[in-house]
Amino acid sequence: MIARFRPSGNMAQDVQQFLKLHHCPRTAEHSVRVAVVAAQLASRFGGVDPLDAADAGYLHDISAVVPIPERIRVARELALDVLPEEEAFPLIVHQKISETMASVLFGVSSRSVLSAIGCHTTLKASASRLDMIVFVADKIEWDQAGTPPYITRLTQALDISLEHGAFSYLEYMWEQRDRLKVVHPWLKEAYFELKRKIQDADADVNRDQDRDR
Repeated sequence: MIARFRPSGNMAQDVQQFLKLHHCPRTAEHSVRVAVVAAQLASRFGGVDPLDAADAGYLHDISAVVPIPERIRVARELALDVLPEEEAFPLIVHQKISETMASVLFGVSSRSVLSAIGCHTTLKASASRLDMIVFVADKIEWDQAGTPPYITRLTQALDISLEHGAFSYLEYMWEQRDRLKVVHPWLKEAYFELKRKIQDADADVNRDQDRDR
């Protein structure tokens, strides 16, 4: 069925159809919500085309059609680099598979859109604004029942900046790293990089305030 799929060019419609054909209606609904929030964040923070943000949101979980037990095999067949942490916890390799599927099946050629899809679960070092927007949108519109336990701190952090919002979730995960099945190295690298950037920015603000006194 995947081989027979032919996109029409309407991203929202195509992704919905594809996921529903493969019996993933909840993922289809989640993807729409993420696309909407991603576009809103792009408009709010600027520097990113809201349409690109929406496309990445629609496509970020397209690999849900691949059963979790098959994801490592599929990732290797696609010649993707599979990290030990991904082999130990195959769920998280889905971001890389989604990136490839977006390119091959849906014809996405934008490197920035593909990058955002490919790191939406963990983020990564040197993340772009679009990377952070899709990462944050996915956390706001999470795919679990109930309210995300981190949502208050995340939304408050977004009132400061997009970077603070992304870091708030990374910090939440880092605080419970001993309880996680794995700590993905991309998440770790993104956490320490953003932590340093935010600390440096805060130090600059404090120095400016001291000069004004």
